[in-house]
Amino acid sequence: MKSAKWMLPVTLLVLSGLMVAQSLTNSTVVAQVPFDFMVNNKIIPAGECVVGSAGYMNEHVLTIRNFDARKGALSQSARAETAKPAASTVLVFKRYGDSYFLSSIRLEGSNWTYQLPENRAEAELRAQNVTASERTLLASLK
Repeated sequence: MKSAKWMLPVTLLVLSGLMVAQSLTNSTVVAQVPFDFMVNNKIIPAGECVVGSAGYMNEHVLTIRNFDARKGALSQSARAETAKPAASTVLVFKRYGDSYFLSSIRLEGSNWTYQLPENRAEAELRAQNVTASERTLLASLK
């Protein structure tokens, strides 16, 4: 009987975790990006950017594409849990001077943030003590 009390809360917790994990697997994030940016040492030109999971079995590998420019990149991501759900879907970029780097993706209604690793060029700029700022762009979840 004691284990039955815990069964429903545990089941709901597991199911909600699976729903969040699948949110980027089954959807794509689309944003109009007004500047060139880097992902995994590749430059993605300004324009419509589409972000999605590279595969159904591994939502931690992301594809980032500009179909019009025929450019894209793959990147690992790590999920980090936030205290409250995101109010909107956004792409977050780190800016060093005139260089932009996609750093994370937040999905509306989700407590998870997909964080992309720092690449070589970004690490070099940070090592040179170039001041970093953050730029957030609204996106849509499709």
